[in-house]
Amino acid sequence: MKIVRFRWGSQAVYGVLEGETIYSLEGEPFGEFRRGQEKFPLRDVRLLAPVQPSKVVAVGQNYHGPLDEPLLFLKSSTAVTGPLEPIVYPSISKDVVLGPELAAIIKRPARNVSVEEAWGCVLGYACANDVTARDLYEKDHRRPRGKTFDTFCPLGPYIETELDPGNLAIRSRVNGQLKQDDSTSKMQFSVAELIHHFSKVVTLLPGDVLLTGSPGTAPIHPGDTVEIEIQGLGVLRNPVVAGP
Repeated sequence: MKIVRFRWGSQAVYGVLEGETIYSLEGEPFGEFRRGQEKFPLRDVRLLAPVQPSKVVAVGQNYHGPLDEPLLFLKSSTAVTGPLEPIVYPSISKDVVLGPELAAIIKRPARNVSVEEAWGCVLGYACANDVTARDLYEKDHRRPRGKTFDTFCPLGPYIETELDPGNLAIRSRVNGQLKQDDSTSKMQFSVAELIHHFSKVVTLLPGDVLLTGSPGTAPIHPGDTVEIEIQGLGVLRNPVVAGP
């Protein structure tokens, strides 16, 4: 099932995407839910980021091990933005890069869960872009400023609830030019292992986003159009604009 969140009138509502039609969602996406009968043409709505998380938890170098344990970090909740929304390039940076990532969306509270229990904490998966101001990140000795600007975590276009994340093609493009073409099979730590490790540090809440690492980066600039594509998860597309 493909779960979307979209703007309808003045409200942000959840729905179920089937082809070019969105059906209403009855219930709560982090509880019991089913597809409703009310229909909305996809062309008539504005898709939003599929969740509004309390936090975004992320891991570094998960495709570039070996590591003894995951390198964990956080991005701010205001970094999350939706499909077609602009990535704002901060004026204090001269080196901003994209980072295609598989995002896992948390379904239920997770604290000190085992690897086996962790799979049951996942609602589904989405495309994400771990945007980084690389010069600031390196200047700050890898502290989070360069990772956590507003709009630095595009997410969407939907959450797929029925997907095996173990071997998915993951790609990025800038202005149509391919930058990465890799596979989630190269992750050192699985989604469940990452949830296990993170849940020993913080409580993961429904709607929280887990970024699972990027196979590579590529520079982006104002005026560019960035695409993240993951097998079974569609294409996340965002323009880049100059910021203050």
